[in-house]
Amino acid sequence: MAASVPNTLVEKRATNKNVIIQLFQWSWNSVAAECTTFIGPAGYGYVQVSPPAEHITGAQWWTDYQPVSYILTSKRGSRSEFANMVTTCHNAGVLVLVDTILNHMAGINSGTGVAGSTFTHYVYPGIYQYQDFHHCTLTSTGDIVDWTSRAQVQTCELVNLSDLATETEYVRAKLAAYMNDLVSLGVDGFRIDAARHVATEDIANILSRVSAAGYVSQEVSFDGDQNAVKPLEYVANGAVQEYDAFTSSGISQLQTLGSASWVPNTGYGANVFVANHDTERAGGSLRYDSSSNTYTLAMVLSLAHPYGVPTILSSYSFSNNDNGAPNSNYGTCSGSTGSNGWLCQHRWPAVSGLVGFHNTVGTDALNNWVSPASQQIAFGRGSSGFVVINNADSSWTSSFTTSLPDGTYCDVYTGPKSGSNCSGAAYTVSGGVFSATVAARTALALHTGATTTAVTTTVTSTTKTTSTTTSTASASSVTVTFAVYATTVWGQNVYVTGSISQLGNWGPTSGVALSSASYPTWKGTAVIPAGTTFQYKYIKWDGSTVTWESNPNRSYTTTTSSVTLNDTWR
Repeated sequence: MAASVPNTLVEKRATNKNVIIQLFQWSWNSVAAECTTFIGPAGYGYVQVSPPAEHITGAQWWTDYQPVSYILTSKRGSRSEFANMVTTCHNAGVLVLVDTILNHMAGINSGTGVAGSTFTHYVYPGIYQYQDFHHCTLTSTGDIVDWTSRAQVQTCELVNLSDLATETEYVRAKLAAYMNDLVSLGVDGFRIDAARHVATEDIANILSRVSAAGYVSQEVSFDGDQNAVKPLEYVANGAVQEYDAFTSSGISQLQTLGSASWVPNTGYGANVFVANHDTERAGGSLRYDSSSNTYTLAMVLSLAHPYGVPTILSSYSFSNNDNGAPNSNYGTCSGSTGSNGWLCQHRWPAVSGLVGFHNTVGTDALNNWVSPASQQIAFGRGSSGFVVINNADSSWTSSFTTSLPDGTYCDVYTGPKSGSNCSGAAYTVSGGVFSATVAARTALALHTGATTTAVTTTVTSTTKTTSTTTSTASASSVTVTFAVYATTVWGQNVYVTGSISQLGNWGPTSGVALSSASYPTWKGTAVIPAGTTFQYKYIKWDGSTVTWESNPNRSYTTTTSSVTLNDTWR
């Protein structure tokens, strides 16, 4: 039976969804409200929240990244508000990742934290004492000076932040206890801040002590071969964050990502982003006020390309790099935009539309690549989706060859499907071809989850049989509960996948993750339009090997009533 055990990093997954939103500096109550109002219904899989531990006082955003204790009281809210946020997001089908600091404590000589804990630079009563920190003598200030020196990067201080001796038993145990406390409240994974400043073996040891660590993403910045610490060192611990490569030098070379110094798209792979809270303040990188819509197009690429798990930053406007969150830290949005100083990038139509695209194409391979100019690319994802990105200053008119089934598709870049119609543009694919004119600095995205006509998809595989037809989604939907009696070995989980987007379009681990709470019966649900005929199978997955059920495919047609499908593994 699969279970949550130490030293096992198994990605929890909200059905077939894995797009992450970084709700930077949002309070716990506002995150909970947004999970219910928008994030869950829009198809996002995870919300990444700010560090929840007690930190130094101050309005600046970076105070959150200077912990003084592991009490769950911060500018974002209280422990009870945090726990309620996790529960509320789970009820909306959204998993919760926590930005987590393993490298350091505060960067000031003394003070009182937001929950009342007093401290000095190397003494945090009841937690750490002088001997629990590195005391670097390699530089005159104790700060990192030479980034080609591994010893400096991992034992000297980063801008005076007291550097924890993570190689020691005591510190490792304290950090694991903090993470286990978060897991006890339902947290589904962690983003490890400043991971390159912690030796990879230290992170591995700490994670081995955490029950159900879930999805792990590590910040291991790579600025060139001169760096002493490389991202590839950390891939055994979980995903490694990579910057999106969408730059002014041209996008035609982006067909294959994950080459050269990039983390390969295997195993835990990459967690890719266009901007985060650090890069948008660093200068020289894309951010919300970048000109010519390039920022939005870069997010489109990150959601459409098969490389990595994408994170979308949702933040606020600022006039000074130190500015903390507006509106008393309560995140607010208005329709498809932000309000009260917030930007709400996750609600921008082009972004939320591509989240549906990403969920529909799942793990389908990239195909039908075309690039007639350095700033123009188009490509398909299996037979499930096709995207055109025009980052040039002139329009692009072409007939595009795709593997999409014939039918009429909504362009989800310009607007979502609304009932049985498209709120934005619509395109008809005939014989695998459609014609379009894509305006300068815009995009186009079609997928089989947003059509106005029925489409017929042919599946050819040694593990699933062929030819299945999915009907057009109607205004009414029903809940289908999948319950399969399946015995498993330690470390295996069970998924159901199938011929429609709600079941991952046959993506092995893009379908619905089933719960083992009633083991040996595994259960999970999907909301599927009434009157939809689909085929499906169950799979077992241990994180590396997929085992399919034997043929033939199972089949069901939804009615107007919810149903439980009781099956036995075969």
